[in-house]
Amino acid sequence: MTFEEKNVWLNAGTTLGAFLVYLAVILGRTGAVPLVEVAYIAPLLWVIGASIAAVIFGNILMAIIWPREACQKDVRDREIERFGDYPGQIFIICGGVSAMILAMLKVNHFWIANAVYLCFVLSGLLSSAVKIYSYRRGIPSC
Repeated sequence: MTFEEKNVWLNAGTTLGAFLVYLAVILGRTGAVPLVEVAYIAPLLWVIGASIAAVIFGNILMAIIWPREACQKDVRDREIERFGDYPGQIFIICGGVSAMILAMLKVNHFWIANAVYLCFVLSGLLSSAVKIYSYRRGIPSC
């Protein structure tokens, strides 16, 4: 497994883990309060910040463990990175469009923020899945 593939696994795991933690925190706060009245801003910002920090820390830790591999990025890694980023972009577009539509419909900010965050998570997971598939099976040719 190359250093870049390990990085993709780290990103996928961190993205999924952060989203599950966020869901647990938000759903744990519901109790007798309606979902849209749950304080979601601080947990959302903390989870996003923590996931960014975890990826940076994980990348540094991997570079310490595998120092020779850390600086070796070949053409295949670049192609897989480019190829894997394309499918995930559809969810970035969906997030922007859904936020725009929800804002025009004057939907509660809770739903707008969570729709955008969900689309970011789906984008990251789809991109990671395509990259992992490409590392394991190769980039499909047309």
